[in-house]
Amino acid sequence: MKAYWSLFVARFALLLQYRAAALAGIATQLFWGFLKVMVFEAFFTHTTSAQPMTFRETVGYTWLGQAFLFALVPWSGDREIQELIRSGAVGYDLLRPTDLYNFWFTRALALRVTPIFLRAIPLLCVVICILPIVGLSNWSLAFPPSLTSFVAFFLSFIGAILLSSAITMFLTVSMMWTLSGEGINSILPNLIIIFSGMIVPLQLFPEWIKPVLYALPFSGLLDQPFRLFTGNLSPNFLPNVLFHQAFWIFILVMLGRLLVKRGVKKLVIQGG
Repeated sequence: MKAYWSLFVARFALLLQYRAAALAGIATQLFWGFLKVMVFEAFFTHTTSAQPMTFRETVGYTWLGQAFLFALVPWSGDREIQELIRSGAVGYDLLRPTDLYNFWFTRALALRVTPIFLRAIPLLCVVICILPIVGLSNWSLAFPPSLTSFVAFFLSFIGAILLSSAITMFLTVSMMWTLSGEGINSILPNLIIIFSGMIVPLQLFPEWIKPVLYALPFSGLLDQPFRLFTGNLSPNFLPNVLFHQAFWIFILVMLGRLLVKRGVKKLVIQGG
């Protein structure tokens, strides 16, 4: 465990160096956050039927999505590892006295945790503290309705980070089975953005498709934790959320381990 912890700290410290990119990302996410809030305000102002989410819950959901965009959404696999596989330099990782999957999973975990400090916390400070000061209280992020809701969100958020890391590993390992690895790394993230609730909260989807969306692993990344935070989902549903996340984490980790084990056997490294 000490080796994995050292790797996590080193990787975390390395990723913290990209501060300029993080500042640019915060500005971009604020812009898109305001744009989405305005769209939802127009929708709730003109809707004539009751909606499964209130406007305030939807605003909170939107800002959480913008804040944790790069922490919870696995945009691609670990590009550095994929390049090592492509070039054959992955042989160095094969010689390390550590489990290969655990070694790469630790890197993926650091990749998911770092944006929380670089992007999420500064953005949350803006939408929680500054927006009410400038007269945009209705567009600001409200605190959870109770301490229980916050604790439920925090626990489900940990599960979401682990689930996102498992999906990141699946995308990374796919490089062992394809020539370029760009196919699944381009298609799957787009599906995740739609079916996780990043674009539109899953509660606002048609009723006939909701059971399918909630059964998929992607709802455990954003939708369920964010609904626990806003109070749209009762803290009593936390065991169901954690079970859903744990089930898919187990499936993805086992599948990833199987792909790594078989991929190493078929991997051909040229050169001396």
